[in-house]
Amino acid sequence: MTFTPSLALAWARNRLADTKSLIGEMVCIESPSGEEAALERFAAWFRDNASRWGARVETHPGGHLTAHWDNPTATDQILVLGHYDTVWPIGTLAAMPFREAEGRLWGPGVLDMKGGVGLFLMAMQGLREAGVAPASNVVLLLNADEETGSHSSRALTERLALQSRAVYVLEPGTGLEGKLKTARKGVGDFRIRVTGRAAHSGVDFEQGASAILELARQLLEIARFTDPARGITVNPGVISGGTRSNVVAAEAMAHIDLRVARLADAAELESRFHALRPIDPRCALTVEGGLNRPPMERTEAIGHLFARARELGRSLGLELEESATGGGSDGNFTAALGVPTLDGLGAVGEGAHAPHESILVDRMADRVALLALLFQ
Repeated sequence: MTFTPSLALAWARNRLADTKSLIGEMVCIESPSGEEAALERFAAWFRDNASRWGARVETHPGGHLTAHWDNPTATDQILVLGHYDTVWPIGTLAAMPFREAEGRLWGPGVLDMKGGVGLFLMAMQGLREAGVAPASNVVLLLNADEETGSHSSRALTERLALQSRAVYVLEPGTGLEGKLKTARKGVGDFRIRVTGRAAHSGVDFEQGASAILELARQLLEIARFTDPARGITVNPGVISGGTRSNVVAAEAMAHIDLRVARLADAAELESRFHALRPIDPRCALTVEGGLNRPPMERTEAIGHLFARARELGRSLGLELEESATGGGSDGNFTAALGVPTLDGLGAVGEGAHAPHESILVDRMADRVALLALLFQ
């Protein structure tokens, strides 16, 4: 049996209430990064409900989950990436309850990214109910630490990606149009620490060497690293230093975000950071960090994945667009390995990590249908 576009869309529309309910179940299990008990509650719920979607589930060190849909006749595998950790602390539901209003679903993590996970699970349920086996073996990886850098899950992500012919990522689409993502910037993280010499600012001012002034001079130099034409941005997002206004500061620190569009630029920027030297010789400078997510550069193979999705979208009456974004995802890791990766297949909405986080209800059915057709 074939799940035609019209059948897939009709099924998704008929099951919209179930899709809303599923997403609501997930949002109402708060699962902030690093909260082991809360993450385990979500993982236990997922394991207990896997039979609803016809999946077998494995648990990996770090709380990461894989759900498997096996096709005995398939000779290849597709990897689907998601995460179940959120940026929202326990208790957020009290102020941001899951609800439906104004044509949207609202709540912590509903867009980033429990909505996308729910849409995918409904797509797999639709195929199952239609008696359609996915054309390839399908593995969904739900990791528990994406929002904090995917440090413990990265190796698992890369191992599964190298076993797969393609990777689909359930992060939200771009904007309220729900554009798919064919390129992402790489992400770097640096900490600049300055040690100066403390002194009384009134009595022994000349004996002091201000770590704050040294850091300020370094930040002016670092600001020159930004090159918008090359897709390079450098942002000192956090600075700290000193103890009191009448003390020449002995210590100062800056936490800096780097974004690069091309991997070729990353090594140059890392070198420039680590080549920084004190301007005031009485101060000492330490630079830590580097690139933690390589850029997802649009390749011909990624273009082919998008073209296929666009073709299927048109069969559903959609005109899908592609986009590039400065944000990173686990798709950065898989694309950097050379595995064709298509991102932004999750929910359509706005407000990720913000109080107005929400997804559009009228874009849920077409997303479910698109995912079902991609895996068919």
